[in-house]
Amino acid sequence: MYGMLYESVQHYVQEEYGTHVWKKVCQIIDCKHNSFKTHQIYPDKLMPDIAAALSACTGESFDSCMNFFGKCFVRFFSNFGYDKMIRSTGRYFCDFLQSIDNIHLIMRFTYPKMKSPSMQLTSMDDKGAVILYRSSRTGMSKYLIGQMTEVAQEFYGLHIKAYVIESQNDISGGTAGPIKMTEGPLTVIVKYRLDFDNSEYMAKRVNTEAHPSQLKMPTVKLDVFLDLFPFTFVLNHDMKITHAGEKIVETWIMHNPGANLKGFIGTHVMDLFHCRRPKDTTIDWDTLIQMRAVLFEFELIRTGHNRDAYDAALNMDFENYDEMDLNEAQTMAITKAKEFNDAHPAEAELAAGEDEIDPATGERRSSQGLKSILLKGQMFYIKDVDSLIFLCSPLIENLDELHAIGLYLNDLNPHGLSRELVMAGWQHCSKLEIMFEKEEQRSDELEKSLELADSWKRQGDDLLYSMIPRPIAERMRNSQEQVCESFEEVSVIFIEVLNVYDGGLNSIQGAMMAVNTLNKVFSVLDKEIISPFVYKVETVGMVYMAVSGAPDVNPLHAQHACDMALRVMKKFHPKDMGDVAIRVGINSGPVVAGVVGQKVPRYCLFGDTVNTASRMESSSDPWKIQLSKYTADKVRELGYKVESRGTVKVKGKGEMETYWLLEGPEG
Repeated sequence: MYGMLYESVQHYVQEEYGTHVWKKVCQIIDCKHNSFKTHQIYPDKLMPDIAAALSACTGESFDSCMNFFGKCFVRFFSNFGYDKMIRSTGRYFCDFLQSIDNIHLIMRFTYPKMKSPSMQLTSMDDKGAVILYRSSRTGMSKYLIGQMTEVAQEFYGLHIKAYVIESQNDISGGTAGPIKMTEGPLTVIVKYRLDFDNSEYMAKRVNTEAHPSQLKMPTVKLDVFLDLFPFTFVLNHDMKITHAGEKIVETWIMHNPGANLKGFIGTHVMDLFHCRRPKDTTIDWDTLIQMRAVLFEFELIRTGHNRDAYDAALNMDFENYDEMDLNEAQTMAITKAKEFNDAHPAEAELAAGEDEIDPATGERRSSQGLKSILLKGQMFYIKDVDSLIFLCSPLIENLDELHAIGLYLNDLNPHGLSRELVMAGWQHCSKLEIMFEKEEQRSDELEKSLELADSWKRQGDDLLYSMIPRPIAERMRNSQEQVCESFEEVSVIFIEVLNVYDGGLNSIQGAMMAVNTLNKVFSVLDKEIISPFVYKVETVGMVYMAVSGAPDVNPLHAQHACDMALRVMKKFHPKDMGDVAIRVGINSGPVVAGVVGQKVPRYCLFGDTVNTASRMESSSDPWKIQLSKYTADKVRELGYKVESRGTVKVKGKGEMETYWLLEGPEG
């Protein structure tokens, strides 16, 4: 599917349910796309995956989500101006229903890889209509209902009720295509009933009966139609060709060398043509009578290849053809083939299907064949001859395609716009390609910019989380206010690096050595921080401060604080540190924590517990871990080995009983 479908889903899911729901949906389905490119192809299965994830997040049913996505697409394509095309199809909703396939044909020039479904209006009445949907995708029937209801309400002011009355090969929740139990291709076929007030359209239908002035008009011979539309052919009730225009016979001769010319007339149309659109339509009288408002595309079937436009005639025995059995157009085509045969006798000696000799290698090479011609037109019922006439023109985009088919501008209908469209397509093709390439380039640049913005955002988040705990930062981001809270009990850790800088050295080199030493020691300490058990608070001068139990409440805060201190001691060896040493102090108790500052915000701790922990560190000995009595009692119960130091005079506290932490319970 093209990205525009997913763009509409992303936009309106974010608008209806919020950006957080869309992010959650993307996380569930593991969608890596931050945005979708309008003209890029994405996997079909992504649509039902998004619907299933949205259903899980919101509680809505899967069918409701697919219905919502269909409505989203109709609302979204108005941004591209496609609403004008919908409004231009007709005054009534039934006019739009008859034109859906034609709209898809027009859109394929903008979206050439679009695998559009085929939809036909099969019946109408005062209370609504019935449409037939054919597609190679499954699970999209509810999506189409959403589109139909939104178009009816938005553009025609109708509130319709759409439901499925028949379904074949449709599998809910997937778009990979129907499961094939046989060798032949399967197609999803769904018949919908649309209930709405259709009485005004039915009352104003034109040409339901012939006007008296039309009854007085003289009859027109069928040959006139064949002259005006040289690619036209006529079908009887058995779907066999009874008459054909001059150019279609010529083209058939070009593309089918060696074929019996009499075989064109009287042959079933599906033996000569492949119906490209509507897809998988049964070609019979009753079906085509109901689909007279639908544009058909028939591709001429080729039975061989040839180098020249009239190689088909080279091996034919013209003398044995009875011209009395051919119409005027066919007779003219045979005459031209004879003239070509007489003018190129050397060519006639070659078999129509023979290969050429490559002069460079001396080996045979296959001759280059012509591109199959595609006829686009409408079926009309001719009452006088009780037949269907396919009024059509070749579907040609530019001069290159015209030459590839084997036609010339003079072969096209002079009264239509075929010639002008071919020339215009040739003139604007290169310009459109350049514009498309520029748009693709801008789209790539935009996607790269979005990826870069995401990278910057991640870097900014990482920097923010290094200064403020993640849960605190997210709460501040959501509420836009500073957060301050109290904790009943935490363990505060102070670690000081000693003898880093000799105050007697005033040289810049000495200061730089001190900074490098501190950086190495603090980097090792940073690696020992295991979030969310221990959080680094700050570094002030030679002191490193951390806490366990805040901002995430942790009942084992004393255990985790002691574990970190023991790991730090094992990381450093006195022999390797020279004169540099570290000492640690830990205390447990209540604190108040909050974010302080605007320019460089910091998460700070306040309270007597912090002051006591600082005193435990400042009164400790090098390469020792000093605990307050309260902390020592807590960890002793957990199996940690502690040793009483006795009483220590602590500034601001007087005499305090402290303990040395020796090893953990596993030591």
